[in-house]
Amino acid sequence: MPDDILFNPLDKRNLGKSVVDALIERPVVELNAVSPFPGAGVYAIYYKGGFAPYEKLSSLNQVSETYPIYVGKAIPSGARKGSSINTTLSSTALSKRLFEHATTIALADSLNVNEFTCRYLVVDDIWIALGEALLIEKYQPLWNVVVEGFGNHDPGSGRYQGKRPVWDELHPGRPWADKCEPCKLSHAQILDNVAGYMERLSSS
Repeated sequence: MPDDILFNPLDKRNLGKSVVDALIERPVVELNAVSPFPGAGVYAIYYKGGFAPYEKLSSLNQVSETYPIYVGKAIPSGARKGSSINTTLSSTALSKRLFEHATTIALADSLNVNEFTCRYLVVDDIWIALGEALLIEKYQPLWNVVVEGFGNHDPGSGRYQGKRPVWDELHPGRPWADKCEPCKLSHAQILDNVAGYMERLSSS
């Protein structure tokens, strides 16, 4: 029997897909209303606001949160160090990460945090990175593939010689981003890239 017909439920991709499917089945909540909870895992953020360049994406999500603007992961600190086989439930990494994102959006002068929703899923440590990779592959979210840098942290004193993230060029507001070198793309170039993304979204 050809390999492409034989289904293997334990194949890495099939296991990762189960994480994606489970996340999409989770309820949608307001991003700025997420309360602290235990666990690490994956998440998807959706935009339903009035920023004009994102109009197509926003209108699609007004009907149903289907097209995430960003997906990501939150890994427990112990997992990063390899200090534990399963640190998921002893961590609050996922709710902390969502709070960080809400704070970042609230700082942006062109966005309203009240216009963002999210889904999140607590996942066993070993599947978190795979789940995120498949989410990005499946949805190609705008802030993951075009307007990059949303998930970046302050690089710290003495390390501002790096270029300002594309996200901060389009959505200024994070104080540390102003200290960085000029972005690799102009504001106009970023808007052109966003427009191209929206055209592809319309035809998908």
